[in-house]
Amino acid sequence: MLIKHHWLQNAEKILSPNHDERPDIDDISLIVIHCISLPPGEFETPHIEQLFTNQLNPEDHPYFAEIHQLQVSCHVLINRAGKITQYVPFDKRAWHAGQSEYCGRSRCNDFSIGIELEGTETTDYTEIQYLQLGKLITSLIQNYPKLNKQSITGHCDIAPGRKTDPGNSFDWLKLEGLLSSSV
Repeated sequence: MLIKHHWLQNAEKILSPNHDERPDIDDISLIVIHCISLPPGEFETPHIEQLFTNQLNPEDHPYFAEIHQLQVSCHVLINRAGKITQYVPFDKRAWHAGQSEYCGRSRCNDFSIGIELEGTETTDYTEIQYLQLGKLITSLIQNYPKLNKQSITGHCDIAPGRKTDPGNSFDWLKLEGLLSSSV
């Protein structure tokens, strides 16, 4: 996967307004894996894009009434079919981690790249999602010198007690195997 000017060249680009400047552009040193489905447990809907672009209609589903005013984003979403959509360029701060801490450092959005997988904590992710995730992370490691195979974590690990994604359904060993063969 080719990254040019902090954008994936073969991904769909939909700019989220929910981002801002990083405090230190040279400190991209963490990759955070998330999962999302909207409504919860439903896939292949337009609602994730609507959430990330502040267009979620609270009347479309009872759950949306609780979340439609959130201003959140990620850098990249990988859907169930492996399609990649980029919402925020990698040199900008996406709003994906919230209150968080990693290795004694708070405010993980400042120094991380957020990757969402369409899924749930209890549903197996697809084979193509893992393949695309492996390729994406390999490209990120090649393009951002502070990233490596040890700088990948789950949302649950940086916000324990508050977040549970990507959940027990995420196969960390599978991802490690994909990265071992390419990085």
